[in-house]
Amino acid sequence: MLLRVVAGSRFGTGIQKEVLRAAVPGVRQERHSSTAEGSLKKTALYEFHRAQGGKMVEFAGWSMPVQYKDSHIASHLHTRQHCSIFDVSHMLQSKVHGKDRVKFIESLIVGDVAELKDNQGTLSLFTNEKGGIMDDLIVTKTSLGYLYVVSNAGCADKDSAHMQAKLKQFKAAGHDAELEFLDYSLIALQGPEMARVLQAGVSDDLRKLTFMTSTMATVFGIADCRVTRCGYTGEDGAEISVPSQHAVQLTETLLKDSAVKMSGLGARDSLRLEAGLCLYGNDIDEGTTPVEASLVWTIGKRRRKALDFPGASIVVQQIKEKTRRKRVGLVSTGPPVRQHTPILSPEGRVIGEVTSGCPSPCLKQNVAMGYVEAEFSKLGTPIKVEVRKKVVDAVVSKMPFFPTRYYSGK
Repeated sequence: MLLRVVAGSRFGTGIQKEVLRAAVPGVRQERHSSTAEGSLKKTALYEFHRAQGGKMVEFAGWSMPVQYKDSHIASHLHTRQHCSIFDVSHMLQSKVHGKDRVKFIESLIVGDVAELKDNQGTLSLFTNEKGGIMDDLIVTKTSLGYLYVVSNAGCADKDSAHMQAKLKQFKAAGHDAELEFLDYSLIALQGPEMARVLQAGVSDDLRKLTFMTSTMATVFGIADCRVTRCGYTGEDGAEISVPSQHAVQLTETLLKDSAVKMSGLGARDSLRLEAGLCLYGNDIDEGTTPVEASLVWTIGKRRRKALDFPGASIVVQQIKEKTRRKRVGLVSTGPPVRQHTPILSPEGRVIGEVTSGCPSPCLKQNVAMGYVEAEFSKLGTPIKVEVRKKVVDAVVSKMPFFPTRYYSGK
């Protein structure tokens, strides 16, 4: 089977350290001194993570579990085969209220929020005036008179300051909008058994909740939860925004199902890389445009025509004239490919750099993404990567590397 790791095999035992080193950039192991613990933010599940054997690390100013008693590889494969819980409460959750709420959020992002149906969401991008990506986010147009927004923990301070500054200008111009930042926990339940597990605790028929749609629900007796069918693994999944005082209760209830296990940052990152999903700060940043990042699909057609998002003139010109570089997927064998690995032409000239990479637990080969000169971006193009001063063959490959299984209702 594709997902099976043979116990004691070279790949199964040797991959663990490589994936943890390659797949979770920006983490530092936490020393449990009072100074270290006091300087980091903690989610409502912090003590629960430690009691469950979570190995805590510093990530984006938070103390988060990188893995549990199961190996990272076991957690990764369990998510693909069954169902895992990820604590993503470090993400920034907010609401945008007011009659001009859509106009306000569209003044900051590239997406067409106005065209969304009630309770439908979209992945979008905050851009700056040069067309650079300030962050990626999900915006949901709820039926309750507000927009629900989730953006990255690592950009939380930047995003909140940016939104508040722009809101002040927006209101000064006579428009009606308000921001509310939520103190809720966010629990991601990911994997092919998610719907069966969660259906036992909600009255709504989850077959009607398709990918990137959202609803308010009582979940296993906990009121005021928002359930959104989405995630960062490529699997069918849901993110549950839950009052923080009930986060442990919800997690413990979900774990009563034998198919459910806890999982950490290590598995989350290798899962998202197999799914071809970007990590902000690695694969996209303020020096990268949506066109360079192969994220043109996030830009609404109406928005392109109106040129009414930050950096629109630059981005739309790039769409028409192409760019000098492009984000691509790479597959290689041999030593694992990591962030900052040079990408070379067949003749050995540097043509780009890897931004994320790790051994794929499911595919038994190295997967990566990075930026190359546009002429080398065609699928199937043979290239090379330089790993530990050794040149290794690679090929430009389609993403996702592992088939995604988002639920479309069929």
